Amino acid sequence: MKNLKLIVLLVIPVLFSTSCSNDDEVVNEEEVITTVTTTLTGGGQVITLTSRDLDGDGPNAPVVTVSGNLTAGTTYQGSTTFSNELADPFEDITAEIEEENLDHQIFYFLSGALGNITYSASDLDSEGNPVGLHFTFVAGASGTTGTLTVTLRHLPNKNAVGVAEGDITNAAGNTDAEVYFPLTIN
Repeated sequence: MKNLKLIVLLVIPVLFSTSCSNDDEVVNEEEVITTVTTTLTGGGQVITLTSRDLDGDGPNAPVVTVSGNLTAGTTYQGSTTFSNELADPFEDITAEIEEENLDHQIFYFLSGALGNITYSASDLDSEGNPVGLHFTFVAGASGTTGTLTVTLRHLPNKNAVGVAEGDITNAAGNTDAEVYFPLTIN
């Protein structure tokens, strides 16, 4: 009988602690992003860069395609879109990023001397910080090869040093998507 009382005394607090949850807490579910597409338009060219990972976090590497080479010294207007091709119907994540612009920023990193990227002045969140869906890319010298890294960061610290200029170093937050595109400049 003493054991039964002891068990009841141990079980009751456990039941109360597990049944008292905060149902008012808002959960921001992480989006599934299967496809990232960056389009560069300039000098009479439209270059499309696509990374598709149709098995999500599965074992297969993403399929990356680049439709052509860039031209040295050319200024390209860039834009990036995000989508979930596993959803039925197809889900455009870009619209959600635009809607939740304070919570997202896209960062671009060029390896080597591929050129220079700046955010578009018209692509700002409601507090005047860049979102990064649109940008300007000036291609570097002919014969240059390297990688363009596109990173979508969730809840970055947009007021940290360098973040408004596109430096991800102090951004913090969580990475929702990160893709790598090989580039060649002719």
